[in-house]
Amino acid sequence: MTRTVPEPAAFTPQWLALREPADAEARSAALLGPLRARLGHRLPAGSPLVVHDLGCGTGAMSRWLVPRLPGPQHWVLHDHDPDLARRAAEGTPPSAADGSPVTAVVRDTDVGRLSAAVLADASLVTASALLDILTAGAVDALAAACAGAGCPALLTLSVLGRVDLTPAHPADAEVTDAFNAHQRRGGLLGPDAVPTTTDAFARQGMTVRVHASPWRLASGSPLLGEWLRGWVGAAREQRPDLAGRLDDYLVRRLAADAAGELSATVHHADVLALPRNRDTTS
Repeated sequence: MTRTVPEPAAFTPQWLALREPADAEARSAALLGPLRARLGHRLPAGSPLVVHDLGCGTGAMSRWLVPRLPGPQHWVLHDHDPDLARRAAEGTPPSAADGSPVTAVVRDTDVGRLSAAVLADASLVTASALLDILTAGAVDALAAACAGAGCPALLTLSVLGRVDLTPAHPADAEVTDAFNAHQRRGGLLGPDAVPTTTDAFARQGMTVRVHASPWRLASGSPLLGEWLRGWVGAAREQRPDLAGRLDDYLVRRLAADAAGELSATVHHADVLALPRNRDTTS
């Protein structure tokens, strides 16, 4: 019998919408306390918080963070895809939790070439699911730009290269290794993003905190099946010699999901980098 293996999901607006609830649930609220304390110290009274959102996609980060930060906010949305950035601007909440106004503009910026000048007006830099698709050089540039501008950075949902599937399967580790190798292709950081970023910001004299932000996906979640397709699809691309085995693995895993017998924890981490004892409000 010939088995038909679904194609992995592309990183489309549909995929971004599918993952947004899991992202929102996973992001670390524990990092918001120290972030709010730093922003309160930094901002002059009455001044809007200026947030630069790097690789903004359709704007999930602003929809999560706007209501969690008080006061007026101005979001500067950076993405190489103008359609995604337009969607992000249109979807930015118009007001913060306390009713303060929120505005948004789109800016076309090469995230790999950031500088302190680009972030000169920034009160905060944010990004979501971005670090693992950057190179070490791009992360060094990001850290230097944030340090030079004297602004904190909240960088969420970077993959750690660990997946826990229940029930376990003998091929889980092999798929994980192949996926992680795929993530590192072309010099991208993939699962090395969090330690690399932590080191880069620390070298710039910033205080760095890391907190777990795992996806917890249960059978019946639309995201679980699409994530499986993408995860195994990337492993298959990396290891075409394993194509037959990986196709069979995916079919069996999708069947377990359909039967309500599968769950997955996909490990991520959030990074908060804060300037050390520096008055940047002048």
